[in-house]
Amino acid sequence: MAMASALLVPRPCSARPSAPPLHSRGLALPPRPATLSAPAATHPPKCGRLQLLHAASCCGAGTAAGAGAGAGANGWPLLAWYLMALDKNPVVTKAITSAVLTLAGDLICQLVIDKVPELDLKRTFVFTFLGLLLVGPTLHVWYLYLSKLVTISGASGAIARLLLDQFIFSPIFIGVFMSLLVTLEGKASLVVPKLKQEWLSSVLANWQLWIPFQFLNFYFVPQKLQVLAANFVALAWNVILSFKSHKEIVTK
Repeated sequence: MAMASALLVPRPCSARPSAPPLHSRGLALPPRPATLSAPAATHPPKCGRLQLLHAASCCGAGTAAGAGAGAGANGWPLLAWYLMALDKNPVVTKAITSAVLTLAGDLICQLVIDKVPELDLKRTFVFTFLGLLLVGPTLHVWYLYLSKLVTISGASGAIARLLLDQFIFSPIFIGVFMSLLVTLEGKASLVVPKLKQEWLSSVLANWQLWIPFQFLNFYFVPQKLQVLAANFVALAWNVILSFKSHKEIVTK
C-alpha cells in the first residue's frame, strides 16, 4: 500500500521513462472514499436481496397458516372465538357444544316429530345432561385415541378409522347411551326391553347417516376439528336418537 501511495504522489519532471500502469505491475488501487459508495448503501446488492427474500419465504411458510386463520377470523369473530376455545379447553368446549346440539335435537324431536302439546322438560334435561357429560368428552377421547391408533395417512387410514369407529365404537356407545338415558329417566327396568327393540335399528340408522360423512371427516378434517365437523351432522342424529330412545316399548 505504501508503494501505491508513493506512486500516486506527483514528482518533479525527470528524464526517466514513464512507469508502466499500476495494474500491469499487480498493484491494487486504494479503496474509494466512503462517500463514493453511497449508492451501494442505498441499494443493497442482489445477493442481499436474495437472502432477504429467502428468509421471508422461510418465515412465511411457517406463519402462512396462522396468518390465513387470523385473516379469516377477522371476518368470523364467533368462529375465531370457538377455535381459540378449542385450543385452550378442548374437552369443555366439545362438551358444551354437544350439550347444545343434544338440547336442540330433543326439542326438534318433541316439537316437530312427536308434536307434543307440552314439552317434557325432564326428558330434555336428561338428554342434554348426557350430551354434556357423556357424548362430548367421550368423542373427544375416542377421536384422539383413534388418530394415535391409526397412523396411516390417505384413504387407507380414513377407511381404517371408519371401520373402527362405526363397527366397534358406535354400537357399544349407542347401547351405553340408551341404557343411561332410560335409567336416568327413572325407568331402569325398561333398559333391556328398550335395547332389544331399538338398539339394532338405531345402529343401522347410525350407519346410514354416519358412514359416508365419517369417511370424509377422517380423510379431510384435522383431528382437532373432527368433533366440530361431526356436530353439524350430530344435530340430525340427535333428533333420530331422541326419537328412538323415547319410542314406546311394544309389549308382545
